[in-house]
Amino acid sequence: MKSDTASQPTPFELRKEVRQLCADWQQAGRYTPRSDSWLRSPDPEFSKELAARGLIGLTWPAPYGKGLSNVHRLAVTEELLRAGAPVASHWIADRQIGPTVLRHGNPRLQAEILPGIASADLAFCLGLSEPEAGSDLASARTRALPDGDGFRISGRKIWTSGAHHATHAYVLARTTPRTERDRPHRGLSEFVVDMTADGVGVSPIVDMTGEHHFNEVTFDDVRVSAHRLIGTEGEGWRQVTEQLAFERGGPERVLTTYPLLLAILRDASPLSSTLAPELGRFAAQLGVLRRLCHMIAEMLDAGAAPVQEAATCKLLGNAFERDVLELARRVVPHGPPSLRQSLDQALLASPGFSLRGGASEVLLSIVTKNEVAS
Repeated sequence: MKSDTASQPTPFELRKEVRQLCADWQQAGRYTPRSDSWLRSPDPEFSKELAARGLIGLTWPAPYGKGLSNVHRLAVTEELLRAGAPVASHWIADRQIGPTVLRHGNPRLQAEILPGIASADLAFCLGLSEPEAGSDLASARTRALPDGDGFRISGRKIWTSGAHHATHAYVLARTTPRTERDRPHRGLSEFVVDMTADGVGVSPIVDMTGEHHFNEVTFDDVRVSAHRLIGTEGEGWRQVTEQLAFERGGPERVLTTYPLLLAILRDASPLSSTLAPELGRFAAQLGVLRRLCHMIAEMLDAGAAPVQEAATCKLLGNAFERDVLELARRVVPHGPPSLRQSLDQALLASPGFSLRGGASEVLLSIVTKNEVAS
């Protein structure tokens, strides 16, 4: 049950708390704001600070969280992204693994995993994309074969963000062999896997910036206990499409380049009159996208799985983020060197914006369908 609403903080109060926390850490030189912070800025100590304030697992019921709404959580995540805060250590676990385990995990798995996420002791990576499948998750070839009271997982995952820091992996694997007559999404299941388990290997993929946050992860006959199966065997596709609503419908699909937009507003004063109409258009777009994120949060609070709405949010949000980059390109010659540095940082991260969480073609396909495949 949720706690007494009279004792709950309002979203506005949470927003103020997080804004002050980020300002204090910046003033103390404990982090520098950057674009794409939710993927590229892991700081376990910052995540621990949020956990100590009860700001991770915010929507989860007692004893795991505060039982607040997704609208409350949206206020927190917007402020963290606006400030370019170092949240990558806990982001994936808080955003989608916790809610998935709450919805579909057995009581033993919930008790085993949720407290560690809420305390920022556990960090998750996503074992979804594969070398020959990419955004087409239904083409996954990783296998999970029955083995006594558990399973043996074998296969490869790629573009796995943060796997070298993660304590656990969420893994989508095929538990039923696929035949030519089957729809490709049938027979998939979801698992929680310890990254320290025998047979798990992590190989770094260094990007063009020289940074290492992507990885290839291999599973070589990895033993997984039966209680680590999330939900029902063979129902992984329906569960993962529901889970992607958490991944695609949040403000990180809109505000990844927000620190760069703030830098433009701060450093491009010589062009303020020229840019005014364009900045007005940006403000209007941002307002619409934030409202869409708010609507998705409300739908999640109502128990819905806003798959199409989340895909729309990611599609339009990525376009907005790219527009910010193009604006910065034109403004940089008239700004200080720090603006160039902010742009370079965002540009080098940008190739992944439209790929992670589903390429644009995949999202358009989801938007145009009236229902999730069954």
